[in-house]
Amino acid sequence: MEIRSISGKPALPSGAWLIVVLLSVGGCLNYLDRIVITTMRASIIEAIPMTEAQFGLLTSSFLWTYGILSPFAGYLADKFNRSRVICLSVFVWSAVTWMTAYTTTFSELLATRILMGVSEACFIPAALALIADYHRNRTRSLATGILMVGIMTGSGFGFAGGWVAEKYYWNTIFVYLGVFGIAYTIFLFFTLKDLRSDTGEAGEAAAPKEKVNFREAITSLFRLRSYIFILIAWGLLGVVAWLVVGWLPTYFLEKFRLSEGMAGLYATAYFYAVALAGLLLGGYWSDRWSRTNPKGRLLVPIIGIMMGAPCIFMSSYLNVLPLVVICFMVYALSKSFIDTNMMPILCLVVNRQYRATAYGILNFLACIIGGIGIYAGGALRDMQVNMDLIFRFAAVTMVIALVLLLMVKIKAEGPLE
Repeated sequence: MEIRSISGKPALPSGAWLIVVLLSVGGCLNYLDRIVITTMRASIIEAIPMTEAQFGLLTSSFLWTYGILSPFAGYLADKFNRSRVICLSVFVWSAVTWMTAYTTTFSELLATRILMGVSEACFIPAALALIADYHRNRTRSLATGILMVGIMTGSGFGFAGGWVAEKYYWNTIFVYLGVFGIAYTIFLFFTLKDLRSDTGEAGEAAAPKEKVNFREAITSLFRLRSYIFILIAWGLLGVVAWLVVGWLPTYFLEKFRLSEGMAGLYATAYFYAVALAGLLLGGYWSDRWSRTNPKGRLLVPIIGIMMGAPCIFMSSYLNVLPLVVICFMVYALSKSFIDTNMMPILCLVVNRQYRATAYGILNFLACIIGGIGIYAGGALRDMQVNMDLIFRFAAVTMVIALVLLLMVKIKAEGPLE
């Protein structure tokens, strides 16, 4: 039964929530396939001898490839059929995952990680843009949040790599994930459709897209002052996020003299559970607020930063473990507000035909910033800078991002936005 608006027309195109479910499963698989290798270090090094630096290069090469190609991957989703770009992406990375199980040298393993970066770069921008096509004013942020929940769930299940490698063999999980992904691609091919812009329904014969040129897309985006503000704010918030993710376990271990296991538990278990709730809460809240205030989707992340920055700042002065954990839980909750609203915010700033390209550029920046953020934290520690000072710097960085978001000007959401 379709939900109908007051006018009697469907409030959403048919299959709008099915699209979200399908892409959430894809997002979970996307992150699971990339993460599992990091949790089976000992098993892989035993099977394929390599140095610690080479093992680190496996992840770095993926991240660099993924980041550099993200803007172009977004452009492909704007220029061609989004659903077919997604299907091709899932098929290729699943095939590469399956191939990974049969590598016997470091060079072969490195090649599969680079190919994984190429194929996975195409998924997120296209998936977010397709959700934005199906979910208009009333449900866009919540739908995006559900996709992000799928992505975070994939990250959370990354431990399965180490568990399976310990119980069976290091390459076992790559076989199963690869075969499942290829089978899922076949299912997606027959169920995932682009939205017809002429009728608002999904179908094979989608209305022709406006012609999109990569150079024109980049030029158009960087002419928008608000997009530049969003890009810089996203980068600054990325520095903070990676500092927290990369160094919070060490912070708990050293400041409160916890065991390595307990420090990891405090830094991840509570953090990710609250972040998942934040994705859904932030999406639902901004959808509701945007019905009465066009800036609702922008104001929810702004409020999130106003909640998170003081908590990170206060945590650097507190010496009571439960209070510090609560501070970082509030940060995790509020950080999710911008994750679930970033594509909806872009929809209020950039032209419709450049949405995936715009997010691809953000993805590129996030990958570069990720490496810089973790490295910067290590460099500051080498200089004997106290972790408390690093988190105070992070709080100030969040305030700068807040100011930039306050300067963003949005356009009104129309019926087809």
